[in-house]
Amino acid sequence: MQGVDPAWLPDEAFRPIGTRRTLIRGSGPLVDTVHGEVAEACARFGGRVERDASPGPYDLVLEVTGAESGDRGGGEAFTIERGAGRTTVTASGGSGLLYGLFHVVRLGDAAFQGSYGREEQRPASALRMLDHWDNVAVHPVMGQVERGYAGGSLFWADGRARGELLGRVRAYGRLLAACGINAVAVNNVNVHAAEARLLTDRIGEVAAIAGALRPYGIRTHLSVTFAAPIVLGGLPTADPLDEAVRAWWDGVTARVYEAVPDFGGYVVKADSEGQPGPFAYGRSHADGANVLAAALEPYGGTVHWRAFVYDHRQDWRDRTTDRARAAYDHFVPLDGQFAPNAILQVKHGPMDFQVREPVSPLIGAMPRTRLAVEMQATQEYTGQQRHVCWLGPMWSEVLRFRPEEGASVGELARGGLVAVSNVGDDPFWTGHPLAQANLYTFGRLAWRPDADPGRILDEWIRLSFAPGHPRLHEGLRTVLDGSWRTYEKYTAPLGVGWMVQPGHHYGPSVDGYEYSPWGTYHFADRDGVGVDRSVATGTGYAGQYAKPWAEVYESVSSCPDELLLFFHHVSYEHVLRSGKTVIQHIYDTHFEGVEEVEAARAVWAELAGLMDPARHARVAERFEEQLRSAREWRDQVNSYFFRKSGVADAHGRRIY
Repeated sequence: MQGVDPAWLPDEAFRPIGTRRTLIRGSGPLVDTVHGEVAEACARFGGRVERDASPGPYDLVLEVTGAESGDRGGGEAFTIERGAGRTTVTASGGSGLLYGLFHVVRLGDAAFQGSYGREEQRPASALRMLDHWDNVAVHPVMGQVERGYAGGSLFWADGRARGELLGRVRAYGRLLAACGINAVAVNNVNVHAAEARLLTDRIGEVAAIAGALRPYGIRTHLSVTFAAPIVLGGLPTADPLDEAVRAWWDGVTARVYEAVPDFGGYVVKADSEGQPGPFAYGRSHADGANVLAAALEPYGGTVHWRAFVYDHRQDWRDRTTDRARAAYDHFVPLDGQFAPNAILQVKHGPMDFQVREPVSPLIGAMPRTRLAVEMQATQEYTGQQRHVCWLGPMWSEVLRFRPEEGASVGELARGGLVAVSNVGDDPFWTGHPLAQANLYTFGRLAWRPDADPGRILDEWIRLSFAPGHPRLHEGLRTVLDGSWRTYEKYTAPLGVGWMVQPGHHYGPSVDGYEYSPWGTYHFADRDGVGVDRSVATGTGYAGQYAKPWAEVYESVSSCPDELLLFFHHVSYEHVLRSGKTVIQHIYDTHFEGVEEVEAARAVWAELAGLMDPARHARVAERFEEQLRSAREWRDQVNSYFFRKSGVADAHGRRIY
């Protein structure tokens, strides 16, 4: 689109296809999309595309071998085979053919070189989803996009759907399909008055957005308020066991599917941070989820019920209450009570998308419940897209983690993988151009959770920037590859988390949440720092894990250093496995983090002239803010702990 960054689908990425002769066999809406993509590439680069023609000297054959299943596109798996001078992609449905086409785009010229056997690809999960925390009407505190750092909403402006931008919504669907994402929730999980009405009299606006996403196999989902029967239906109650409430949900859901036949389902945040829920009626979360699941079941829809439920009015004086325990305590007793099409959506860590958290013990503890694992591409606590922070290594660590002997987190996420989107109407989509790497990486890891994130990063660089420039590729990899650990170094240490400015969460404030009701404490005093979550002397959170992790986390001696302050309160003189004391580790990492930002900024400066000037200038501008902020983090955190501990830096560096 004119004036919009092409991200990982620049015209040049289609040259290998566009210069060749392609045959497409099959019918259906998504096959039409495939044909349109190839035809456009051929028109640009001089190749030819034919539809359902007889066999001939084709370089590429794209073929659906089964009947396409309506607009949902059939199976998503595809095979690719190279032999006798021809590359052949086959799939049983239109979705698979579309993903196969984008796989050929990723391979580039390599797809047409040499000879190799038959390779089959299929997604590990049937649902790979983005949640948009977009508000229809601008919220007086949270704005147009809650925790959004890339401009306004792609979908909404001035209280209504952005009809004039549906072309861009279609382009967004194209980018998502190219990295493997197949579902989008189009509004905020905190459902306000305007958003609530999308379920009823404003469903036509949702249908228009769904129509723009459908050509790329993206199913549309809607966040709804649990109190909808009261707010929209005029009922006196939202009790999930009330027959009138059940009938209301049945009726409204039928009308949703009349407007959006391939509608994906509902997303619900209930009994969380002030949102209404079943607790008001003495009902369980399974009761609440199941009434919506029953309404959706005849149409193949799902309800995503978020497990982000905790006491946000905690007394900071009470050290027995632990926010980290909440999801496990609330939901594990309900295992087996959720309907088959009710998916419990669990944040990957027990707190709230911190730069370092343990994997939530809820994952693996509910074998009879479909779980979706939720991540956050929008960088609420990782630099808000003003800092370079590629999250691929963190997500990969989570997805490969094995809660007990057997399956990994990626394998246990039978209900899918979900990320909070980092996209807005910014010309670069994600505000910071390099934050596009997080969106792309999430999609590729959702397709294959055990994939090497480094290879995904290389793939993104090759697609997004001109291939064949080793210096550019190496520079981009240097800037991005270690950026998550760099960010961790200059922010909250050793897994303790938070230490951010309250409310907007940007920049340091070591005690910002220390005396608040949000349950986000570090308990630093003159002797030490950290939260005792052991069974023996603390909140007992460590005991929520299965063996061996319960034992590993219980003991200071076996707890991994990077999570030490999450699980234990230790003295400043406690010696880590590195041989450093906790206090010296804090000093050293914060100085190192700033130095690494300075080095990355210098590398970026050397890449000027090797890419689009506007893209380079935007990143250079963000680096100036990142360096300023990193220095502020370093000086505030180091000064805070120097004043608390009275222990000087062993290297004599200046601490204020």
